[in-house]
Amino acid sequence: MAILTLANQLTLGRLLLVPVLVILVIYGYNGWALITFVVAGVTDGLDGLIARRSGQRTSLGALLDPMADKLLLVSTFVVLTMPGLALTNRLPIWLTVLVISRDVIIVLTVAVVNLAVDRFTFRPSVLGKVTTFVYILTGSILLLFNYLERTSILVDAFIWGALAVTLASGFHYIAHAAHAVNRRPMPGSGPASRENTRS
Repeated sequence: MAILTLANQLTLGRLLLVPVLVILVIYGYNGWALITFVVAGVTDGLDGLIARRSGQRTSLGALLDPMADKLLLVSTFVVLTMPGLALTNRLPIWLTVLVISRDVIIVLTVAVVNLAVDRFTFRPSVLGKVTTFVYILTGSILLLFNYLERTSILVDAFIWGALAVTLASGFHYIAHAAHAVNRRPMPGSGPASRENTRS
């Protein structure tokens, strides 16, 4: 199977769109920034769908896809928070800090569990996918109303919605990791060990 499948090409394309999006927002091309972000969001859904339908899931894709998602969303949130830009709508700094902190905590949790306990595979949860979707909608809404140069109650609604899913998914991920670790038998707790204890 070829490593650079169509799905992986879409993921790489999403990675390449990240600096384009940031530059467009910085220089005030909000309409093009919105189009770029929507295209990137569409590729996020398409690459996974194509990989599943074609049976061409690869280890490269498993690494690139979440990396592309994180880079796109974090870059978007950061640039929409920058105070020096002439934006009609701006994300609050506390939200961007929480979003980045959530990702850092998740990465550190996985690293600690894999290094200190054993290798675990943490598959994306439904709540994690919902969080990514809400982030994409939040970025789209802000870019849209920045293009329209209008404020809207929708902007505030999605900011609070993004806060809710950030906290919920972060705590859920930590709880899931703790549950997975607790379910793993401790060394020396198997049947053979119990037999040796009785003797």
